[in-house]
Amino acid sequence: MANKADIKFGTSGWRGIISDDFTFDNVKTVCQAIADHIKTKKELKGKPVIIGGDARFLSDKFSQAAAEVMAGNSIKSLLCDRDTPTPVIAYQILRKKAAGGINFTASHNPPEYNGLKFSPSWGGPATPEDTDAIEANIRKVKAVKTLDKETAEKQGLIKMFDPSQEYLDRIKQIVDFGAIKKSKLKIIVDPLFSTGRGYLDKLMDEAGANIKVINDKKDVLFGGFPPEPAEKNVQDLIMMVKKEKAMLGVATDGDADRYGIIDSDGSYIPANKILPLLLDYLVKTRPDWHGSVVRSVATSHMIDKVAKLHHLTLRETPVGFKFIGEIMTKEDIIIGGEESNGLTVYRHVPEKDGIIACLLVAEMVAKTKKNLRTLLKELEEKTGPFFNNRKNFKLSEAKKTALVKKLKAGKISKIGKYEVLKTITIDGFKYMLGEDTWIMTRFSGTEPIVRLYGEAKDEKTLDDIMAEGEKLVNQ
Repeated sequence: MANKADIKFGTSGWRGIISDDFTFDNVKTVCQAIADHIKTKKELKGKPVIIGGDARFLSDKFSQAAAEVMAGNSIKSLLCDRDTPTPVIAYQILRKKAAGGINFTASHNPPEYNGLKFSPSWGGPATPEDTDAIEANIRKVKAVKTLDKETAEKQGLIKMFDPSQEYLDRIKQIVDFGAIKKSKLKIIVDPLFSTGRGYLDKLMDEAGANIKVINDKKDVLFGGFPPEPAEKNVQDLIMMVKKEKAMLGVATDGDADRYGIIDSDGSYIPANKILPLLLDYLVKTRPDWHGSVVRSVATSHMIDKVAKLHHLTLRETPVGFKFIGEIMTKEDIIIGGEESNGLTVYRHVPEKDGIIACLLVAEMVAKTKKNLRTLLKELEEKTGPFFNNRKNFKLSEAKKTALVKKLKAGKISKIGKYEVLKTITIDGFKYMLGEDTWIMTRFSGTEPIVRLYGEAKDEKTLDDIMAEGEKLVNQ
């Protein structure tokens, strides 16, 4: 069982195994630390905290416990009345001008996990500045202040809250529902037994698509798979797209901030292809949208090529959507995204939104009257093809330490036969081996794993550089 000193916030909050380290006592301690953090900011005085969670085991009970801690600290809570997507909580933080949000989710992780994400008042994932302050507060907590829900409701400190309608209305302002309705697209919708139900399916239906919904019952075990819309976890969606001869299959993950897209032939289209396709489409169909394009350092450079075609500025960030969200608070962006199936768009929430991703893909297919493979082929005629890969390697702590030391020494000038033209170190070590050829190593902050990413203009070169990268990692 974890003690206070073991509670760490990673790229997406604090996660742990339910009843092992993710316990009510630890949750209350973290919430007390968050309350202490909020109370240091005078500008947040009197503002509520939005509290919700995904469809995991006990998320509703953890949410109530969090609200009771806020009430014990005289902080008002708006407590979501059912499991709620992360982008919906983000939207309501902004709409309600809230002090922040507490969201119980382990996103796409297996069902034995739960997690806690704190979002500050600007609506995106907490930055290291916030999480460092909260972690420091955790160590200082001597007593947790709580007030039971019934009493807190009478005192106006806890209010039950349906966050759905305003968010649904906002999506209708961004997505061209008329184009989807006109096309009568046949779409299979898969919320993976979690928070996308009643959001993604409802919006697709209201948009006038011909939809069939699968896996739309709440299931804390997510049908026996992690609620991650990766190809290996959405085989039933792929089969249904083929069986129903649908034009598109769409899925959202456990907290509906990530998306999975299936083309009409049942092929899985990764984020590294969806992002450049959508960027190209949005620039052509949204002339009033302006700003930069933002991607994480591990994301395909195909999006750079599209940005260049449209004379747009490209910004590269460390891995973690908080860095994309932070840029959104300072300037307009047309699209921001990362290879791990997260994106947001112009003046929307500074947080990943899998729901709007699925709807914009549906709009793109509806308006162009072309499947994704055709659209991709047309775009590649302008950008050239891009091939990418990602692998994880488990290392002993000793090997990990030795590798970090070697890479930090910065003396790597060649990767096999490929000369290193530039080294990018904003997150891990990214070695540019040509204009559009690169490999990157990045270390997990919570386990002895190194992630190896690679991209090239042809499959042979990609295989070569990934093999050389594997040698580098394992030597």
